[in-house]
Amino acid sequence: MNQIFVNDDAVLLRDVDAVLAMRRQAGLEGLVGGLAAVVINVAPDDLLPAAEELLASTNLHFAAALDDPLAGDGSPAILLHDPDGADFCIKSRTSGVNPFTAHNAGAKTGPEVAARLETFVFECHDLDRYAAIQRQRGVAFLTPEPVATDAFRFLQTAPSLHTGNSLGFIQWKGRPGSFRHGQSRELPLSVDKREGPWQARIGSLDHVATRVRAAHRDAAIVEFLSLTNYRFDFAVYVESLNSITNVARLGAGDYAQVFTSGISPAGSAVADVGPTEGFIANYGLRPHHMAFATDGIEAVVAGLSANGMQFLSPLVGSRDEGIKQIFSAMSPRTLLVNEYIERYDGFDGFFTKSNVTRLTKATENQ
Repeated sequence: MNQIFVNDDAVLLRDVDAVLAMRRQAGLEGLVGGLAAVVINVAPDDLLPAAEELLASTNLHFAAALDDPLAGDGSPAILLHDPDGADFCIKSRTSGVNPFTAHNAGAKTGPEVAARLETFVFECHDLDRYAAIQRQRGVAFLTPEPVATDAFRFLQTAPSLHTGNSLGFIQWKGRPGSFRHGQSRELPLSVDKREGPWQARIGSLDHVATRVRAAHRDAAIVEFLSLTNYRFDFAVYVESLNSITNVARLGAGDYAQVFTSGISPAGSAVADVGPTEGFIANYGLRPHHMAFATDGIEAVVAGLSANGMQFLSPLVGSRDEGIKQIFSAMSPRTLLVNEYIERYDGFDGFFTKSNVTRLTKATENQ
């Protein structure tokens, strides 16, 4: 009789211990720092609207419109800057093969959808050493050598079979955060930002949650830990929805990487599909939401609502519980949900099970 697969934290924690030991022994510990940027690809006609949508729903600011500064392939890109957190590169691939296509398709997207948060870019303190160690481990990169400019050197992995995401690594030559370089070509694109007083209450990127299949949960987390300096923190099981929210953190207050999976595979004998595995069937293997910290979440939600943003749920949580959160409706341009989150009075739990349950339930509306 075939055994029914069920995720088990005891197995995951054993593998986590092994990968942390590998990092130390290989000399990887400390080479990779915090998140510098995220790269979102969209269809050509959606480039300006997607950038303006993000400017209207965050406190990001327009920095430049350039040929894609990371790929160097002439694709147009709009850079949005956060002085206190990760920057955003919104681009539109105009030539060549899209290495993410195989992961993007779902029942509700069609086979050739371009929209995706593709790459998480982390700072790296010694890119040559890092690349040599990871290549020896068998890690595949998209280019044989780093992309070299007068401002930085950059290298990124091939998309993961477990998450569909790529990780990029950037070593600054000059001012950290300066993506403009000597070969950059300015593009005549004008991006409008609708300013609202509530936008000043929206902070930096808090976390991004990627939906992964139940059977790939452990592999996805271990792979991410092997490529970064992050550590696995905790998992929240929502048995009634066949869902686990898993959190990896660099340090308290830093950007966190979140992986959400099924407890058991969709449609197995022990579990319904649930909204997490259902999302993958509908939209492909991809990030589900980007969360932004807030200070005064009620004012933020009121401002966003007045600007026309729709939400998947009402605000969940309370000051007494230490946290409030809300999910926006999915953007048709980026296929991403925005989450807004406020933690009160030094709350250190990152999430609560009650909020995770209610927000996961809300994604059934997608």
